[in-house]
Amino acid sequence: MVQERNVALCIILSIITCGLYNLYWIVCLGDDLNIVTEEPQETSGGMLLLLTIITCGIYKFYWDYKAGERLDRMKNMRGIPSSNSGILYLILDLISVGIITNALIQNEINNHGRAYY
Repeated sequence: MVQERNVALCIILSIITCGLYNLYWIVCLGDDLNIVTEEPQETSGGMLLLLTIITCGIYKFYWDYKAGERLDRMKNMRGIPSSNSGILYLILDLISVGIITNALIQNEINNHGRAYY
């Protein structure tokens, strides 16, 4: 079961802490996404953070794109219409609003948690 997080609070805490909370949030997103998509073999939250730091953020672009694909695949398996979320997340990352990408992924995780847990 995943913990539902308040998206607005996560954004505010990320801004107030100059991004430190965002690092914690990224770890939580990675772990929670593995749970809701039922793909535990994928990159863990800790590894996501480590690879993001090592690659100066480039790995996070790739992970966000793949997260969108995973969320779309999860929705399709449950009969929910989905869009091309991976492309949207990648575009948002490229125009430097990655925190919005985190918010969208968290919103999807929250919606799934409410519906299925």
